[in-house]
Amino acid sequence: MSEDTPEIGLVIRHVYLWRNEKQRGHEEGRKARPCLIVHKRQNEYDETEVFICPITHTKPSNPALALEIPLITKQRLKLDDEQSWIITSELNRFTWKGTDLRQTQTGEFAYGFLPHGLTKASVRQVQKNAKTKTLDIVSRDDPVLLKAIRDLKNKNRPKNPN
Repeated sequence: MSEDTPEIGLVIRHVYLWRNEKQRGHEEGRKARPCLIVHKRQNEYDETEVFICPITHTKPSNPALALEIPLITKQRLKLDDEQSWIITSELNRFTWKGTDLRQTQTGEFAYGFLPHGLTKASVRQVQKNAKTKTLDIVSRDDPVLLKAIRDLKNKNRPKNPN
């Protein structure tokens, strides 16, 4: 799997920043964890923005805002055997590939893909949560760093002779 191709349904390892951590003033997540890519888009700078759901062992207080991952899927992805849920009530958004992407235990940037049905259900639940306003999005981009990267790209871009 190439680091240049984030795809919906891919489970990556990311330093996820929970909404409550952000509200307490934290800028970094506590640990790298599996996260599911549920949306991607090109922004006005022609950069790929990625939206990810966290995967956690903590049983959700509201089961309508999470989906359990079957054990067989966790085993195929080489995750642990504990129960895990995809939390669909909050997302992290970042410009790919960001600074918080981490390698898995096998040295890859991703664990693999969820089954199509579980991916589709996760995306639908995120969309439903957005419509009912039970979805929070935490931006993980550092605006100063992002501006410096964009300025550098523009500086190195060939000038138009016209």
